[in-house]
Amino acid sequence: MARIAPLMLVPPLVFAALAGMFVWGMSRDDPRQLPSALIGQVAPALVVTPLADLPPLTSAVLNDGTVKLVNFWASWCAPCRLEHPQLTALSAEGIPVYGVNYKDEPEAALKFLAELGNPYAQIGADRNGLDTAVNWGVYGVPETFVINGQGQVLYRFAGALTPNIVEFRIREHFAAK
Repeated sequence: MARIAPLMLVPPLVFAALAGMFVWGMSRDDPRQLPSALIGQVAPALVVTPLADLPPLTSAVLNDGTVKLVNFWASWCAPCRLEHPQLTALSAEGIPVYGVNYKDEPEAALKFLAELGNPYAQIGADRNGLDTAVNWGVYGVPETFVINGQGQVLYRFAGALTPNIVEFRIREHFAAK
């Protein structure tokens, strides 16, 4: 019987390793999601300015005893427009939604809210994107964080919320436990 040369085993072993890594990567929750160092940590302070005469967002809301969403958005952001109906529906259900307007002109942000509706209980503006967004690890907008009543980050989603994401990733944090 002929002996198989050890070098002939290398290609199948490399293929098996790559296939295993592929299967592992595909089984992760959402391979497109960027990791967040804030999960399980207390959310950084909100250093924002008021947006016109809308109720101003303050850091006190982060640890008010209720689970909430903090959504970073901008009027110039097309995915923010796409996710807006999801935020509006969540707010209408009684889920507290707070907004941080990111790198935006106040007039444009107000026009966006006038056109699509305002789902936010309170809003703050991070005009330069450095005062709050950097500390929260925001890569771009939209990004949404679920914060528990003690101010800890439970979940982060980078990208536009879809009905699927709301149903299978967001809602679980608001279910009665």
